[in-house]
Amino acid sequence: MTLPQDPARPLLLHNPRCSKSRALHAALEERGVAFDTRLYLEEPLDREELAELHARLGAPAARLVRSKEAEYAAAGLSAASSDDELLDAVAAHPRLMERPVLLVGARAAIGRPDPDAALALL
Repeated sequence: MTLPQDPARPLLLHNPRCSKSRALHAALEERGVAFDTRLYLEEPLDREELAELHARLGAPAARLVRSKEAEYAAAGLSAASSDDELLDAVAAHPRLMERPVLLVGARAAIGRPDPDAALALL
């Protein structure tokens, strides 16, 4: 599978239980932005999509990983883990993915700690 690249139709990788994710979702709606939502815990990104997301973020894979989740330690991850190890772990344990993530065209941004960082892509 591949992630969409239509700059006219952003994609929000969303977890409705996360306050930052809800805040970004609301901000997009308030701005009248037409966007798609993917509930990534229900429809996890596969390894290929995670590699593509990593490339679009233009940041180390560690930025995409929630290191305080129990699955992080259970997977044997550490600050020394490679990008491949981190992406493999997120593919196996979607809860490890940082959220929310907004994709606009060929770019992506994480809306944590501040959803405005993702809104800057618009």
